[in-house]
Amino acid sequence: MILCGGTGSRLWPLSREGYPKQFWPLVSAGTMLQETAERARGAGFAPPVVVCGEAHRFLVAEQLREAGIEAPRIVLEPEARNSAAAIAAAAVLVGEASPGATLWIMAADAAVQDVAALRRALSVAAAAAATGRIATFGIRPTVPETGYGYIEAGAALAGVEGAQEIARFVEKPDAATAGAFLAGGRHLWNSGMFVATAATLLAELGAHAPEVLAAARDAVAHGARDLGFVRLGSGFANAPSVSIDTAVMERTQLAAVVPCDPGWSDVGNWSSLWDIATKDAEGNATMGPAALLGARNCYVRSEGILTAVVGLEDVVLVVTDDAVLACHRDRAQDVKKMVEQLKAERRKEATEHRRVYRPWGAYEGVALGTRFQVKKITVRPGSKLSLQKHYHRAEHWVVVAGTAVVERDGERILLRENESVYLPLGCVHRLENPGMIPLTLIEVQSGSYLGEDDIVRLEDTYGRA
Repeated sequence: MILCGGTGSRLWPLSREGYPKQFWPLVSAGTMLQETAERARGAGFAPPVVVCGEAHRFLVAEQLREAGIEAPRIVLEPEARNSAAAIAAAAVLVGEASPGATLWIMAADAAVQDVAALRRALSVAAAAAATGRIATFGIRPTVPETGYGYIEAGAALAGVEGAQEIARFVEKPDAATAGAFLAGGRHLWNSGMFVATAATLLAELGAHAPEVLAAARDAVAHGARDLGFVRLGSGFANAPSVSIDTAVMERTQLAAVVPCDPGWSDVGNWSSLWDIATKDAEGNATMGPAALLGARNCYVRSEGILTAVVGLEDVVLVVTDDAVLACHRDRAQDVKKMVEQLKAERRKEATEHRRVYRPWGAYEGVALGTRFQVKKITVRPGSKLSLQKHYHRAEHWVVVAGTAVVERDGERILLRENESVYLPLGCVHRLENPGMIPLTLIEVQSGSYLGEDDIVRLEDTYGRA
């Protein structure tokens, strides 16, 4: 089971609400979601259950398809209610058919460098789960980290070699306490990964968080299957917004921990990415086009333009096509505060990228002026936009790569590279990519109003209003 919510605001400007960190390739060529799904692939694993929000459903489906993950169950939350409700809904879904099935619960946005070590820990956790326990993975700390919760390990768990009782959970400590934990050797980072049977999870949720479980059961009972997604019912919103740690793990008598060292990181901020990145002789980590001179211990990432750094130390510099972040690595946690400030100022860059993703592909702004706008549109092979019309704008489409089929007031027009079509105000139209390669076109809009809400959808493959 993969929890695929959250916005990762500490990784702004790359991670934003419209396209958060789990959908980005932060540590390898694969996205965080794809890497997470790959860890639970192969003999002994069922297809994943992925819980996400409505806005990201097609992103999840497409990224799993690209990774070759077959037959996933993608569960849509009507609104975010924290991890306990998400886990409860998945446990209800699985438990209906297979109460004895073992769930391995992971967040979609953590990095693991040694998957083999994680798999070994998983074997121990599964053995503990078979005895009726809820096992979590405790990561052996390498630094006095103050951004993680901790687990104090207790006595060895009888009958399961490599697992221990949990003495207590500890909230994020101050620096002095974290240093003492590191020196003492009894405390582990709380990874947020869990292993238990569906039956055990449901029983403990019923005992310790009955309101969460009741809302989850109602949401599943009144849910629906829609375009291959499992859409939870509105009763899900009645669940208290509480983490699984608070709702169950800190209260149950069945908690166990498996100490391990798989090179885990929750990549919660840019400094944590620097920690796990490959670095040059001066301690610098770079991604994208970057040039450094006399710089030390910096993290530099560019999504496009050449980024040059001279004489800086311990700095994070992240460049996207519409925003630049520069901060000291020691202040990486405060990026979230900057995002909150930008939201208060109603800056769209706080939540939206210039490149906007849709079920059929993506579009990005190229130019915006008085009564006109230019966009670059990319349509995946075999995909098509909704049948629609606009009340306030006309459009001119020019194909620059691939082949397009344009439906205009009932007429079907085939366009190849360097060919164009005009769509007058009010005409009913649709764009489709019938080819085997992505379709790219330039759209020029003109009119009195150019907002995205000036779309009247008459028919839509993706079930949008």
